[in-house]
Amino acid sequence: MMLDQITRLKNEISTLKVETAEAVEAFRLTYLSRKGIIPQLFDSMRTLSPEQKKEVGKPLNELKQLAESLWKEWSERTVNIGGRQEVDIDLTLPPVPDTVGSLHPLNLTRYRIIEIFERLGFNVADGPEIEDDYHNFTALNFPENHPAREMQDTFFITKNPDVLLRTHTSNVQIRLMEKQKPPIRAIMPGRVYRNEAISARAHCFFHQVEGLYVDKHVSFADLKQTLYHFAKEMFGPETKIRLRPSFFPFTEPSAEIDISCLICHGKGCNICKQSGWVEIAGSGMVHPNVLRNSNVDPDEFTGFAFGMGIERVTMLRYGIDDLRLFSENDVRFLRQFKPVFG
Repeated sequence: MMLDQITRLKNEISTLKVETAEAVEAFRLTYLSRKGIIPQLFDSMRTLSPEQKKEVGKPLNELKQLAESLWKEWSERTVNIGGRQEVDIDLTLPPVPDTVGSLHPLNLTRYRIIEIFERLGFNVADGPEIEDDYHNFTALNFPENHPAREMQDTFFITKNPDVLLRTHTSNVQIRLMEKQKPPIRAIMPGRVYRNEAISARAHCFFHQVEGLYVDKHVSFADLKQTLYHFAKEMFGPETKIRLRPSFFPFTEPSAEIDISCLICHGKGCNICKQSGWVEIAGSGMVHPNVLRNSNVDPDEFTGFAFGMGIERVTMLRYGIDDLRLFSENDVRFLRQFKPVFG
């Protein structure tokens, strides 16, 4: 009688069609759980004689193996096993791009400037952004009544003694000459602050890189060749350079540095105001008073200095027309630049 029941259960199980996780769980409870049909059949074998046990033992084990293999197969094939919820995913959506981070365009330009001047033997120097009046103005030969010393141009922190946010990185030049004897060859990149209205062409904080070369017999020709090399390396071998006479308190003689317009290639456009030239920096021979204020003998040593805005160079390099984009942290703008890797 038990053999008939086992044969009937085999046929019953073999013809079952299970499609859902609920049906799989119901099958397990009916046939394989502790109180299920197959475990109860094994319990019933205790009442059988040894001959009957031999007769039904093998078919009963085959029934159990069949039930367990089907339950395992259905479990792997169905979803929501163990009460997990289905996730509604639209498989037609495009994948999320695996984007790689990038450097800020100002950092890209800064590192490129450093790379160019390091090849010429320049070191990188740094100094404080909060500075005293002496290192920011007086030592650089600014007269007492110079407009830059006024509140409308400079962010003062305290008065008497005057402590301020540096208006240029020239303060690093003074501190470097005070601590180090010539020869000196260094560039000073960093952030500076000026009390200006924020617009597409001006900001209350921006970045500069200044250069200083002090040694015996340094001439204006050395300055010109250094800037000529920089312009070619930064903007391309076709770039032309010109120097226009100018005035700065800390250099004499002084010159503004122009390069041929990268947009119109010297033909004239709105960017260069139809002149074919774009200003990028100021430069000149270090004023003897600046050398004296830094404990350098101007009768023995001469030097040149230059300074440029990193934002201006970056705008020319990438064709950017609004200075405010650099500080807005708009990812749509930042993603357009070269990744760190690749």
